[in-house]
Amino acid sequence: MKVLNIIETAYRATLEEQDDTILWLSQSFQSAGVDIAVLLRGNAVNYLVKEQTPFNLHFGEWQQTHPPELDQDLKMMMNQSIAVYAIAEDIHERALPEDRLIDGAVLITKRQITDLFEQFEYVWHW
Repeated sequence: MKVLNIIETAYRATLEEQDDTILWLSQSFQSAGVDIAVLLRGNAVNYLVKEQTPFNLHFGEWQQTHPPELDQDLKMMMNQSIAVYAIAEDIHERALPEDRLIDGAVLITKRQITDLFEQFEYVWHW
């Protein structure tokens, strides 16, 4: 089974869970034998920015000691042969400097999305 996970909603529960649930789910599916890839679009293209330092979450005396490192999660996924795509226009609309983006993600234009879809049996949008 070939699956493309489109991630558009960014930072959903990332402080509480320490990672993006769909990135984690994608890795789990890949470990189970699914041929999976990820397409970052909208605000999720921010995941490509290197060395983000999220604030720490505190509730009284309790502190979240493991903040999310989404750029590292994406690097690990790519090292496990999970293709990561991102919409170039979304990166430019957010004025993300290309020298601050992690290496390895494939930038595509919005016009290339349909061609990308054709490569997969299933397209899931989160």
